[in-house]
Amino acid sequence: MADSSKILLNGEETGEQIEIDPSVLEVILGIAAEKIDGVAGMRGNIKSGLSWVLGREDRGKGVNIKLDDDNRLIADVYVYFDSGVNVPKVGMQLKKALKTQLLQMTDLELKAINVHVVGLVFPEDTEQTTSKLFSEDEEK
Repeated sequence: MADSSKILLNGEETGEQIEIDPSVLEVILGIAAEKIDGVAGMRGNIKSGLSWVLGREDRGKGVNIKLDDDNRLIADVYVYFDSGVNVPKVGMQLKKALKTQLLQMTDLELKAINVHVVGLVFPEDTEQTTSKLFSEDEEK
């Protein structure tokens, strides 16, 4: 869960400030993470599970943002990888993409990204089986 504190962006020319809630950063990183080849999904929590039941999608699931003692951002990313991928390679691609995306959208830099691989997804786990409404004998 994100800290309740806001992250401030200072405008250099005007001196104005923009407040960003850490949950917004979690959404940005969550969307970017799902787009990486080899990432099968993100780990949810109770909040994202309830959102799913209510028909909402929790786009920040699997990402936790916190500030360290020096007010620098640290991201913990909890992901499922596709089976058969090179875990270190996909992990490094994930880190690079998340740093780039956050910098591009907010001008904020991440001090660290901790990638937690919580599981592998095998092809037979993702295939959905469909059942026939009528058996072949009833169709005749």
